[in-house]
Amino acid sequence: MKKKRLLWAAILLAVWEISVKLSHISPLLFPSVEEVLKTLYQDLFHGDLLIQTLSSLEIIGIGMLLAAFFAIVLSLFSLFHPLAEGLIDTITTIAHPLPGLALLPLIIIWFGTGDSAIIAIIVHSALWPLLLNLLTGFSNTPSLYTDIGKNLSMSNTAITLEIRLRYALPYLISGLKIGWARAWRAFISAEMVFGAVGKKGGLGFYILTKRTFMDTAGLFAGIILIVIIGILVEDIFFSLIEKRTTRKWGMN
Repeated sequence: MKKKRLLWAAILLAVWEISVKLSHISPLLFPSVEEVLKTLYQDLFHGDLLIQTLSSLEIIGIGMLLAAFFAIVLSLFSLFHPLAEGLIDTITTIAHPLPGLALLPLIIIWFGTGDSAIIAIIVHSALWPLLLNLLTGFSNTPSLYTDIGKNLSMSNTAITLEIRLRYALPYLISGLKIGWARAWRAFISAEMVFGAVGKKGGLGFYILTKRTFMDTAGLFAGIILIVIIGILVEDIFFSLIEKRTTRKWGMN
């Protein structure tokens, strides 16, 4: 499948390059692949794009860790307290379909326009799909497993941590995938609204700057880099986690 993707990506790039060369379209409207790759290389190795990329990954990493922590705490709280289950289910139902950017006015009032605001948007975008998946994993745990735990005189806490949480691992990874995709999009969009976050900003600020100066090749370079990072995280990072956990343990 990955080889097919690479083949089709090469074909699309070739069609792109040939179309630009034959049509003689203005590079301000649609630059050539060669020009985009030159800009990408120049900005990565002789500009601030590498630092901006690392800054983006750092911020979204912090946001994802916080979202995972809150999701685990809330799901366990829902599991142990029946009254909390209804409350958390109601809040999740309200918040899950709500786009992070729709909360921008409130987030600016509460957190300002710095790193904290961006992290808040990331947490909101990733938390709810992650929480839903965890709750689904807990509820789908076969009663046979929990009955065995009770017969072994395991406490409810031990059953949750040793049985339910482990059974829900595939759901947790799936929720992280969905949460990452939502958070990545929200982060780029939010930074294009807020501007620079951190010392030199991130990828969203890079695209915003290129648009301001009508550097279309830079715009495409930023978009391509965002797509590449998304593919690498999906196909390498999460694939490696699944390979060493759920696939290895036969939990797929």
